[in-house]
Amino acid sequence: MSTTSLPVPDRSPRLREALLAAAFTADGLLDLLGAPAYAALARSETVPALRATRGDAPLDTLVRLFLLQHPVPYERARAALPLSECVEDGWVTHVGDEVRAAVDVRPYSGPEGQDWYIVSDLGCAVGGAGGIGSREEGVVLGVGGASTTLAGITVRTPVASALDIGTGSGIQALHASQHATRVTATDLNPRALDFTRLTLALSGVAPAELRQGSLYEPVGAETYDLIVSNPPFVISPGARLTYRDGGMGGDDLCRTLVQQTGDRLNEGGYAHFLANWQHVEGEEWQSRLSSWVPYGCDAWIVQREVQDVTQYAELWLRDSGDHRTDPAEYAARYDAWLDEFEARKTKGVGFGWITLRKSAAAAAGNPSVVIEEWPHAVEQPLGPAVEAHFARQDYLREQDDAALLAGHFTLAAEVVQEQVGLPGAEDPEHVVLRQNRGMRRATKVDAVGAGFAGVCDGTLPAGRILDAIAQLMNEDPVLLRDRTPQAIRLLVEEGFLEPVRSES
Repeated sequence: MSTTSLPVPDRSPRLREALLAAAFTADGLLDLLGAPAYAALARSETVPALRATRGDAPLDTLVRLFLLQHPVPYERARAALPLSECVEDGWVTHVGDEVRAAVDVRPYSGPEGQDWYIVSDLGCAVGGAGGIGSREEGVVLGVGGASTTLAGITVRTPVASALDIGTGSGIQALHASQHATRVTATDLNPRALDFTRLTLALSGVAPAELRQGSLYEPVGAETYDLIVSNPPFVISPGARLTYRDGGMGGDDLCRTLVQQTGDRLNEGGYAHFLANWQHVEGEEWQSRLSSWVPYGCDAWIVQREVQDVTQYAELWLRDSGDHRTDPAEYAARYDAWLDEFEARKTKGVGFGWITLRKSAAAAAGNPSVVIEEWPHAVEQPLGPAVEAHFARQDYLREQDDAALLAGHFTLAAEVVQEQVGLPGAEDPEHVVLRQNRGMRRATKVDAVGAGFAGVCDGTLPAGRILDAIAQLMNEDPVLLRDRTPQAIRLLVEEGFLEPVRSES
Protein backbone atom coordinates (compact mmCIF):
# COMPACT_ATOMS: atom_id res chain seq x y z
CA MET A 1 0.00 0.00 0.00
CA SER A 2 2.40 2.63 -1.13
CA THR A 3 1.82 6.34 -1.33
CA THR A 4 3.63 6.69 -4.64
CA SER A 5 2.33 8.66 -7.60
CA LEU A 6 -1.04 7.61 -8.93
CA PRO A 7 -2.27 6.89 -12.47
CA VAL A 8 -3.21 9.75 -14.73
CA PRO A 9 -6.82 9.71 -15.99
CA ASP A 10 -6.25 11.25 -19.42
CA ARG A 11 -6.66 8.01 -21.40
CA SER A 12 -9.08 6.31 -19.00
CA PRO A 13 -11.83 6.04 -21.68
CA ARG A 14 -9.62 3.52 -23.51
CA LEU A 15 -9.13 1.51 -20.34
CA ARG A 16 -12.85 1.68 -19.62
CA GLU A 17 -13.61 0.30 -23.10
CA ALA A 18 -11.30 -2.65 -22.44
CA LEU A 19 -12.86 -3.39 -19.05
CA LEU A 20 -16.37 -3.30 -20.49
CA ALA A 21 -15.37 -5.43 -23.48
CA ALA A 22 -14.12 -8.11 -21.09
CA ALA A 23 -17.34 -7.89 -18.99
CA PHE A 24 -15.30 -6.69 -16.00
CA THR A 25 -18.49 -5.38 -14.43
CA ALA A 26 -20.50 -6.20 -11.31
CA ASP A 27 -22.77 -8.50 -13.33
CA GLY A 28 -19.82 -10.03 -15.16
CA LEU A 29 -18.08 -10.82 -11.88
CA LEU A 30 -21.15 -12.56 -10.50
CA ASP A 31 -21.50 -14.63 -13.67
CA LEU A 32 -17.83 -15.63 -13.62
CA LEU A 33 -17.32 -16.26 -9.93
CA GLY A 34 -20.72 -17.55 -8.92
CA ALA A 35 -22.59 -16.38 -5.83
CA PRO A 36 -20.47 -18.22 -3.18
CA ALA A 37 -17.10 -16.92 -4.45
CA TYR A 38 -18.55 -13.46 -5.03
CA ALA A 39 -19.87 -13.34 -1.45
CA ALA A 40 -16.55 -14.66 -0.12
CA LEU A 41 -14.77 -11.60 -1.56
CA ALA A 42 -16.87 -9.41 0.72
CA ARG A 43 -15.43 -11.41 3.64
CA SER A 44 -11.86 -10.84 2.39
CA GLU A 45 -11.62 -14.49 1.32
CA THR A 46 -9.96 -14.82 -2.08
CA VAL A 47 -9.36 -18.56 -2.53
CA PRO A 48 -12.77 -19.27 -4.16
CA ALA A 49 -12.23 -16.40 -6.60
CA LEU A 50 -8.71 -17.60 -7.42
CA ARG A 51 -10.10 -21.05 -8.22
CA ALA A 52 -12.81 -19.51 -10.42
CA THR A 53 -10.29 -17.48 -12.46
CA ARG A 54 -7.88 -20.18 -13.53
CA GLY A 55 -8.89 -19.70 -17.16
CA ASP A 56 -7.13 -17.45 -19.65
CA ALA A 57 -10.03 -15.25 -20.76
CA PRO A 58 -9.55 -11.49 -20.41
CA LEU A 59 -12.08 -11.39 -17.55
CA ASP A 60 -10.10 -13.99 -15.57
CA THR A 61 -6.98 -11.89 -16.08
CA LEU A 62 -8.60 -8.62 -15.00
CA VAL A 63 -10.14 -10.13 -11.86
CA ARG A 64 -6.78 -11.56 -10.79
CA LEU A 65 -4.95 -8.34 -11.64
CA PHE A 66 -7.19 -5.60 -10.25
CA LEU A 67 -9.44 -7.36 -7.73
CA LEU A 68 -7.22 -10.06 -6.26
CA GLN A 69 -3.98 -8.15 -6.82
CA HIS A 70 -2.10 -11.16 -8.14
CA PRO A 71 0.56 -10.77 -10.84
CA VAL A 72 -0.48 -11.99 -14.28
CA PRO A 73 1.67 -13.02 -17.26
CA TYR A 74 2.56 -10.20 -19.62
CA GLU A 75 0.93 -11.79 -22.67
CA ARG A 76 -2.35 -12.33 -20.82
CA ALA A 77 -2.36 -8.72 -19.63
CA ARG A 78 -1.68 -7.50 -23.18
CA ALA A 79 -4.67 -9.51 -24.43
CA ALA A 80 -6.96 -7.88 -21.87
CA LEU A 81 -5.73 -4.26 -21.78
CA PRO A 82 -4.23 -1.46 -23.86
CA LEU A 83 -1.13 -2.46 -21.95
CA SER A 84 1.46 0.04 -23.11
CA GLU A 85 -0.88 2.91 -22.25
CA CYS A 86 -1.77 1.38 -18.87
CA VAL A 87 1.91 1.02 -17.99
CA GLU A 88 2.75 4.51 -19.20
CA ASP A 89 -0.21 6.06 -17.36
CA GLY A 90 0.54 4.18 -14.13
CA TRP A 91 -2.43 1.81 -13.84
CA VAL A 92 -0.14 -1.24 -13.84
CA THR A 93 3.57 -2.01 -13.58
CA HIS A 94 5.55 -4.33 -15.84
CA VAL A 95 8.48 -6.19 -14.32
CA GLY A 96 10.04 -9.07 -16.22
CA ASP A 97 7.33 -11.37 -17.54
CA GLU A 98 4.71 -10.17 -15.06
CA VAL A 99 2.25 -7.33 -14.79
CA ARG A 100 0.95 -6.06 -11.45
CA ALA A 101 -1.83 -3.63 -10.59
CA ALA A 102 -0.75 -0.27 -9.20
CA VAL A 103 -4.22 0.49 -7.79
CA ASP A 104 -7.36 -1.42 -6.87
CA VAL A 105 -10.02 -1.14 -9.59
CA ARG A 106 -13.38 -2.53 -8.49
CA PRO A 107 -16.56 -2.81 -10.57
CA TYR A 108 -19.51 -1.08 -8.94
CA SER A 109 -23.09 -1.09 -10.17
CA GLY A 110 -24.90 2.24 -10.21
CA PRO A 111 -28.52 2.63 -9.07
CA GLU A 112 -29.81 2.22 -12.62
CA GLY A 113 -27.37 -0.52 -13.56
CA GLN A 114 -24.55 1.79 -14.65
CA ASP A 115 -21.16 0.13 -14.95
CA TRP A 116 -18.92 2.16 -12.67
CA TYR A 117 -15.45 1.59 -11.19
CA ILE A 118 -14.11 2.55 -7.78
CA VAL A 119 -10.36 3.17 -7.70
CA SER A 120 -8.51 2.95 -4.38
CA ASP A 121 -5.21 1.96 -2.82
CA LEU A 122 -4.15 -1.67 -3.20
CA GLY A 123 -5.67 -3.86 -0.52
CA CYS A 124 -7.92 -1.05 0.68
CA ALA A 125 -11.17 -1.98 -0.99
CA VAL A 126 -13.25 -2.76 2.07
CA GLY A 127 -13.77 -6.49 2.05
CA GLY A 128 -11.18 -6.68 -0.71
CA ALA A 129 -8.22 -8.90 -1.29
CA GLY A 130 -6.33 -8.00 1.83
CA GLY A 131 -8.94 -6.29 3.97
CA ILE A 132 -7.85 -2.92 5.34
CA GLY A 133 -5.37 -3.71 8.08
CA SER A 134 -3.39 -0.61 7.23
CA ARG A 135 -1.62 1.73 9.58
CA GLU A 136 -0.43 4.01 6.80
CA GLU A 137 -1.70 7.50 7.48
CA GLY A 138 -2.58 8.49 3.92
CA VAL A 139 -4.29 5.42 2.47
CA VAL A 140 -7.54 5.80 0.54
CA LEU A 141 -10.22 3.16 0.96
CA GLY A 142 -12.57 1.78 -1.64
CA VAL A 143 -16.27 1.12 -1.38
CA GLY A 144 -17.62 -0.58 1.75
CA GLY A 145 -20.75 -1.02 3.80
CA ALA A 146 -20.67 2.51 5.19
CA SER A 147 -20.31 3.99 1.69
CA THR A 148 -23.24 2.04 0.27
CA THR A 149 -25.37 2.83 3.33
CA LEU A 150 -24.85 6.56 2.87
CA ALA A 151 -25.53 6.31 -0.86
CA GLY A 152 -28.74 4.43 -0.11
CA ILE A 153 -30.19 6.89 2.41
CA THR A 154 -29.51 9.95 0.25
CA VAL A 155 -32.48 11.73 -1.32
CA ARG A 156 -31.92 11.65 -5.08
CA THR A 157 -34.07 14.50 -6.41
CA PRO A 158 -32.46 16.60 -9.17
CA VAL A 159 -30.43 19.49 -7.71
CA ALA A 160 -28.26 22.28 -9.01
CA SER A 161 -25.36 21.71 -6.60
CA ALA A 162 -24.04 18.91 -4.41
CA LEU A 163 -21.13 18.77 -1.98
CA ASP A 164 -19.31 15.58 -0.91
CA ILE A 165 -17.20 16.23 2.20
CA GLY A 166 -14.39 13.74 2.82
CA THR A 167 -14.86 12.19 -0.59
CA GLY A 168 -12.26 9.41 -0.23
CA SER A 169 -12.29 7.42 -3.46
CA GLY A 170 -15.30 9.36 -4.73
CA ILE A 171 -18.28 7.02 -4.27
CA GLN A 172 -20.70 9.71 -3.10
CA ALA A 173 -19.53 12.18 -5.75
CA LEU A 174 -20.11 9.44 -8.34
CA HIS A 175 -23.71 8.99 -7.22
CA ALA A 176 -24.29 12.75 -7.01
CA SER A 177 -23.08 13.18 -10.60
CA GLN A 178 -26.29 11.50 -11.78
CA HIS A 179 -28.69 14.10 -10.38
CA ALA A 180 -26.64 17.23 -9.59
CA THR A 181 -25.66 19.78 -12.21
CA ARG A 182 -22.50 20.71 -10.28
CA VAL A 183 -20.62 18.41 -7.88
CA THR A 184 -17.92 19.60 -5.49
CA ALA A 185 -15.82 17.03 -3.63
CA THR A 186 -13.42 17.84 -0.79
CA ASP A 187 -10.92 15.93 1.31
CA LEU A 188 -8.12 16.71 3.72
CA ASN A 189 -5.99 14.07 1.97
CA PRO A 190 -4.81 15.21 -1.49
CA ARG A 191 -4.42 11.55 -2.55
CA ALA A 192 -8.15 11.10 -2.01
CA LEU A 193 -8.88 13.87 -4.50
CA ASP A 194 -6.62 12.14 -7.03
CA PHE A 195 -8.48 8.86 -6.49
CA THR A 196 -11.83 10.60 -6.88
CA ARG A 197 -10.64 12.01 -10.19
CA LEU A 198 -9.72 8.48 -11.31
CA THR A 199 -13.01 6.98 -10.12
CA LEU A 200 -15.09 9.54 -11.99
CA ALA A 201 -13.01 9.34 -15.16
CA LEU A 202 -12.96 5.54 -15.31
CA SER A 203 -16.71 5.45 -14.62
CA GLY A 204 -17.36 7.70 -17.60
CA VAL A 205 -19.09 10.52 -15.70
CA ALA A 206 -18.48 14.25 -15.63
CA PRO A 207 -15.56 15.44 -13.48
CA ALA A 208 -16.24 17.07 -10.12
CA GLU A 209 -14.75 20.25 -8.73
CA LEU A 210 -12.08 19.00 -6.31
CA ARG A 211 -10.88 21.02 -3.31
CA GLN A 212 -8.47 20.13 -0.52
CA GLY A 213 -9.21 20.91 3.11
CA SER A 214 -11.11 19.93 6.25
CA LEU A 215 -14.90 20.02 6.65
CA TYR A 216 -16.35 23.26 5.18
CA GLU A 217 -13.04 25.11 5.02
CA PRO A 218 -12.48 24.52 1.26
CA VAL A 219 -15.90 25.90 0.25
CA GLY A 220 -16.08 28.99 2.45
CA ALA A 221 -19.59 30.42 2.58
CA GLU A 222 -20.89 28.66 -0.55
CA THR A 223 -24.25 26.93 -0.22
CA TYR A 224 -25.58 23.70 -1.72
CA ASP A 225 -28.81 21.84 -2.38
CA LEU A 226 -27.33 18.53 -1.23
CA ILE A 227 -24.49 17.79 1.20
CA VAL A 228 -23.26 14.26 1.93
CA SER A 229 -20.41 13.02 4.09
CA ASN A 230 -19.02 9.74 5.33
CA PRO A 231 -16.54 11.59 7.55
CA PRO A 232 -13.63 10.21 9.59
CA PHE A 233 -16.02 9.65 12.48
CA VAL A 234 -14.00 7.20 14.59
CA ILE A 235 -13.66 8.41 18.19
CA SER A 236 -10.03 7.68 18.96
CA PRO A 237 -7.08 8.91 21.04
CA GLY A 238 -5.40 11.06 18.39
CA ALA A 239 -5.61 11.37 14.61
CA ARG A 240 -3.36 8.57 13.46
CA LEU A 241 -5.27 7.55 10.33
CA THR A 242 -6.72 10.27 8.09
CA TYR A 243 -9.30 7.99 6.49
CA ARG A 244 -11.07 7.23 9.79
CA ASP A 245 -9.85 9.31 12.79
CA GLY A 246 -11.45 12.72 13.15
CA GLY A 247 -8.55 14.45 14.86
CA MET A 248 -10.83 16.31 17.27
CA GLY A 249 -11.63 15.26 20.82
CA GLY A 250 -14.40 12.70 21.29
CA ASP A 251 -17.27 13.18 18.82
CA ASP A 252 -16.43 16.85 18.20
CA LEU A 253 -15.74 16.33 14.49
CA CYS A 254 -19.22 14.93 13.83
CA ARG A 255 -20.80 17.59 16.03
CA THR A 256 -18.92 20.38 14.24
CA LEU A 257 -19.82 19.01 10.82
CA VAL A 258 -23.51 18.84 11.67
CA GLN A 259 -23.69 22.20 13.45
CA GLN A 260 -21.97 24.05 10.59
CA THR A 261 -24.30 22.61 7.97
CA GLY A 262 -27.22 24.97 8.56
CA ASP A 263 -25.38 27.90 6.96
CA ARG A 264 -24.37 25.82 3.92
CA LEU A 265 -27.76 24.39 2.92
CA ASN A 266 -30.13 26.09 0.52
CA GLU A 267 -33.83 26.21 1.37
CA GLY A 268 -35.31 22.73 0.96
CA GLY A 269 -31.85 21.17 0.71
CA TYR A 270 -30.83 17.92 2.38
CA ALA A 271 -27.66 16.89 4.21
CA HIS A 272 -26.88 13.24 4.95
CA PHE A 273 -24.12 12.06 7.30
CA LEU A 274 -22.87 8.90 8.89
CA ALA A 275 -21.65 9.57 12.41
CA ASN A 276 -20.49 8.21 15.76
CA TRP A 277 -21.51 9.81 19.04
CA GLN A 278 -20.58 9.28 22.65
CA HIS A 279 -22.92 7.86 25.27
CA VAL A 280 -21.80 9.85 28.27
CA GLU A 281 -22.50 8.97 31.88
CA GLY A 282 -25.35 11.08 33.26
CA GLU A 283 -26.45 12.38 29.84
CA GLU A 284 -29.22 11.21 27.53
CA TRP A 285 -27.74 10.46 24.12
CA GLN A 286 -30.85 11.91 22.47
CA SER A 287 -30.27 15.23 24.24
CA ARG A 288 -26.67 15.23 23.09
CA LEU A 289 -27.67 14.83 19.46
CA SER A 290 -30.55 17.27 19.70
CA SER A 291 -28.03 19.97 20.63
CA TRP A 292 -26.18 19.31 17.37
CA VAL A 293 -29.11 20.22 15.11
CA PRO A 294 -28.47 23.65 13.56
CA TYR A 295 -30.97 26.49 13.53
CA GLY A 296 -33.29 26.45 10.53
CA CYS A 297 -33.07 22.70 9.98
CA ASP A 298 -35.38 19.76 10.54
CA ALA A 299 -33.60 16.56 11.52
CA TRP A 300 -34.09 12.80 11.46
CA ILE A 301 -31.42 10.95 13.42
CA VAL A 302 -31.39 7.16 13.59
CA GLN A 303 -29.12 5.24 15.94
CA ARG A 304 -28.39 1.89 14.29
CA GLU A 305 -25.96 0.34 16.77
CA VAL A 306 -24.36 0.91 20.17
CA GLN A 307 -21.07 -0.65 21.31
CA ASP A 308 -19.52 -0.56 24.74
CA VAL A 309 -16.09 1.05 24.90
CA THR A 310 -14.19 -2.26 24.85
CA GLN A 311 -16.03 -3.51 21.74
CA TYR A 312 -15.47 -0.20 20.04
CA ALA A 313 -11.74 -0.06 20.77
CA GLU A 314 -11.26 -3.66 19.62
CA LEU A 315 -13.15 -3.05 16.38
CA TRP A 316 -10.93 -0.18 15.29
CA LEU A 317 -7.70 -1.75 16.55
CA ARG A 318 -8.48 -4.72 14.32
CA ASP A 319 -9.41 -2.39 11.46
CA SER A 320 -5.89 -0.97 11.40
CA GLY A 321 -4.19 -4.33 11.98
CA ASP A 322 -2.92 -3.43 15.46
CA HIS A 323 -3.97 -6.85 16.75
CA ARG A 324 -1.24 -8.34 14.55
CA THR A 325 1.53 -6.20 16.07
CA ASP A 326 3.67 -6.80 19.13
CA PRO A 327 1.34 -7.73 22.05
CA ALA A 328 2.82 -5.02 24.27
CA GLU A 329 2.22 -2.37 21.57
CA TYR A 330 -1.35 -3.60 21.08
CA ALA A 331 -2.02 -3.50 24.81
CA ALA A 332 -0.64 0.04 25.06
CA ARG A 333 -2.87 1.26 22.23
CA TYR A 334 -5.90 -0.50 23.74
CA ASP A 335 -5.12 1.11 27.09
CA ALA A 336 -4.90 4.55 25.45
CA TRP A 337 -8.40 4.14 23.99
CA LEU A 338 -9.83 3.20 27.37
CA ASP A 339 -8.01 6.11 29.03
CA GLU A 340 -9.62 8.45 26.51
CA PHE A 341 -13.10 7.09 27.13
CA GLU A 342 -12.65 7.15 30.90
CA ALA A 343 -11.52 10.78 30.82
CA ARG A 344 -14.64 11.71 28.84
CA LYS A 345 -16.97 9.56 31.00
CA THR A 346 -17.92 7.68 27.85
CA LYS A 347 -19.69 4.38 28.48
CA GLY A 348 -20.55 3.52 24.88
CA VAL A 349 -20.50 4.75 21.30
CA GLY A 350 -23.50 5.01 19.01
CA PHE A 351 -23.42 4.75 15.22
CA GLY A 352 -26.08 5.91 12.84
CA TRP A 353 -27.46 8.29 10.26
CA ILE A 354 -28.10 12.00 10.52
CA THR A 355 -30.30 13.73 7.95
CA LEU A 356 -30.94 17.46 7.98
CA ARG A 357 -33.33 19.46 5.82
CA LYS A 358 -33.43 23.24 5.61
CA SER A 359 -37.03 24.39 5.99
CA ALA A 360 -39.00 27.58 6.45
CA ALA A 361 -40.93 26.02 9.34
CA ALA A 362 -37.72 25.26 11.20
CA ALA A 363 -36.46 28.79 10.57
CA ALA A 364 -39.74 30.10 11.98
CA GLY A 365 -39.10 28.27 15.25
CA ASN A 366 -41.06 25.07 14.61
CA PRO A 367 -38.45 22.45 13.65
CA SER A 368 -39.22 18.76 13.35
CA VAL A 369 -36.49 16.84 15.19
CA VAL A 370 -36.94 13.06 15.36
CA ILE A 371 -34.24 11.07 17.18
CA GLU A 372 -34.79 7.36 17.49
CA GLU A 373 -33.12 3.99 17.84
CA TRP A 374 -33.77 1.47 15.07
CA PRO A 375 -31.29 -1.44 15.00
CA HIS A 376 -33.51 -3.63 12.82
CA ALA A 377 -33.24 -4.52 9.14
CA VAL A 378 -34.31 -1.91 6.59
CA GLU A 379 -34.81 -1.98 2.84
CA GLN A 380 -32.28 0.04 0.88
CA PRO A 381 -32.29 2.36 -0.93
CA LEU A 382 -34.01 4.45 1.74
CA GLY A 383 -33.77 7.80 -0.03
CA PRO A 384 -37.48 7.78 -1.03
CA ALA A 385 -38.44 6.83 2.55
CA VAL A 386 -36.32 9.69 3.91
CA GLU A 387 -38.01 12.17 1.60
CA ALA A 388 -41.43 10.79 2.55
CA HIS A 389 -40.58 11.10 6.27
CA PHE A 390 -40.00 14.85 5.97
CA ALA A 391 -43.11 15.29 3.80
CA ARG A 392 -45.16 13.63 6.56
CA GLN A 393 -43.59 15.91 9.16
CA ASP A 394 -44.62 18.92 7.05
CA TYR A 395 -48.17 17.61 6.87
CA LEU A 396 -48.45 16.92 10.61
CA ARG A 397 -47.11 20.36 11.54
CA GLU A 398 -49.99 21.90 9.60
CA GLN A 399 -52.76 19.76 11.10
CA ASP A 400 -54.47 20.29 14.42
CA ASP A 401 -56.72 17.50 15.73
CA ALA A 402 -59.81 18.83 13.96
CA ALA A 403 -57.99 18.98 10.63
CA LEU A 404 -56.61 15.49 11.20
CA LEU A 405 -60.13 14.08 11.73
CA ALA A 406 -61.30 15.82 8.58
CA GLY A 407 -58.43 14.32 6.59
CA HIS A 408 -58.48 11.29 4.31
CA PHE A 409 -55.86 8.53 4.59
CA THR A 410 -54.78 5.36 2.84
CA LEU A 411 -52.91 2.40 4.25
CA ALA A 412 -49.31 2.47 3.02
CA ALA A 413 -48.27 -0.17 0.49
CA GLU A 414 -47.26 -3.58 1.84
CA VAL A 415 -48.43 -3.00 5.41
CA VAL A 416 -49.73 -6.24 6.90
CA GLN A 417 -51.61 -7.02 10.09
CA GLU A 418 -50.50 -9.71 12.54
CA GLN A 419 -52.64 -10.98 15.39
CA VAL A 420 -50.70 -12.10 18.44
CA GLY A 421 -52.18 -14.29 21.17
CA LEU A 422 -52.38 -17.75 22.65
CA PRO A 423 -53.31 -20.60 20.28
CA GLY A 424 -57.05 -21.21 20.30
CA ALA A 425 -57.91 -17.93 22.00
CA GLU A 426 -61.03 -16.26 20.67
CA ASP A 427 -59.47 -12.79 20.57
CA PRO A 428 -55.83 -11.79 20.03
CA GLU A 429 -53.86 -10.26 22.90
CA HIS A 430 -52.80 -7.48 20.58
CA VAL A 431 -52.57 -6.57 16.92
CA VAL A 432 -49.34 -5.58 15.15
CA LEU A 433 -49.10 -3.54 11.97
CA ARG A 434 -45.90 -4.32 10.08
CA GLN A 435 -44.26 -2.61 7.10
CA ASN A 436 -42.51 -4.73 4.51
CA ARG A 437 -40.83 -1.77 2.82
CA GLY A 438 -38.55 1.11 3.81
CA MET A 439 -37.82 1.17 7.53
CA ARG A 440 -39.85 -2.04 8.04
CA ARG A 441 -41.39 -0.77 11.22
CA ALA A 442 -43.83 -2.66 13.42
CA THR A 443 -46.24 -1.12 15.91
CA LYS A 444 -48.89 -2.42 18.31
CA VAL A 445 -52.40 -1.09 17.85
CA ASP A 446 -55.64 -1.63 19.74
CA ALA A 447 -58.88 -2.82 18.17
CA VAL A 448 -59.82 0.72 17.18
CA GLY A 449 -56.43 1.33 15.55
CA ALA A 450 -56.55 -1.97 13.66
CA GLY A 451 -60.06 -1.33 12.46
CA PHE A 452 -59.28 2.23 11.47
CA ALA A 453 -56.18 1.30 9.49
CA GLY A 454 -57.96 -1.57 7.80
CA VAL A 455 -60.64 0.60 6.21
CA CYS A 456 -58.48 3.59 5.26
CA ASP A 457 -58.75 3.67 1.48
CA GLY A 458 -58.96 7.43 1.05
CA THR A 459 -62.72 7.61 0.49
CA LEU A 460 -63.97 8.61 3.97
CA PRO A 461 -62.61 11.24 6.36
CA ALA A 462 -61.02 9.92 9.54
CA GLY A 463 -63.82 11.27 11.76
CA ARG A 464 -66.52 9.44 9.81
CA ILE A 465 -64.56 6.18 10.09
CA LEU A 466 -64.26 6.64 13.85
CA ASP A 467 -68.00 7.30 14.13
CA ALA A 468 -68.70 4.01 12.37
CA ILE A 469 -66.25 2.15 14.62
CA ALA A 470 -67.85 3.71 17.71
CA GLN A 471 -71.26 2.46 16.61
CA LEU A 472 -69.94 -1.08 16.00
CA MET A 473 -68.14 -1.18 19.36
CA ASN A 474 -70.90 0.57 21.33
CA GLU A 475 -68.57 3.42 22.28
CA ASP A 476 -69.28 7.12 22.68
CA PRO A 477 -68.26 8.66 19.31
CA VAL A 478 -67.34 11.99 20.94
CA LEU A 479 -64.94 10.31 23.39
CA LEU A 480 -63.48 8.19 20.60
CA ARG A 481 -62.87 11.29 18.47
CA ASP A 482 -61.18 12.96 21.43
CA ARG A 483 -58.75 10.18 22.23
CA THR A 484 -57.83 8.90 18.75
CA PRO A 485 -56.06 11.79 16.93
CA GLN A 486 -52.77 11.15 18.74
CA ALA A 487 -52.81 7.51 17.59
CA ILE A 488 -53.58 8.60 14.01
CA ARG A 489 -50.76 11.14 14.20
CA LEU A 490 -48.30 8.42 15.22
CA LEU A 491 -49.43 6.06 12.44
CA VAL A 492 -48.91 8.88 9.92
CA GLU A 493 -45.54 9.89 11.39
CA GLU A 494 -44.20 6.34 11.18
CA GLY A 495 -45.49 5.81 7.65
CA PHE A 496 -48.29 3.30 8.22
CA LEU A 497 -50.90 5.76 6.97
CA GLU A 498 -50.47 8.18 4.10
CA PRO A 499 -52.51 11.38 3.90
CA VAL A 500 -54.50 11.92 0.72
CA ARG A 501 -53.56 15.39 -0.51
CA SER A 502 -56.33 17.57 -1.84
CA GLU A 503 -55.79 18.67 -5.43
CA SER A 504 -57.04 22.20 -4.80
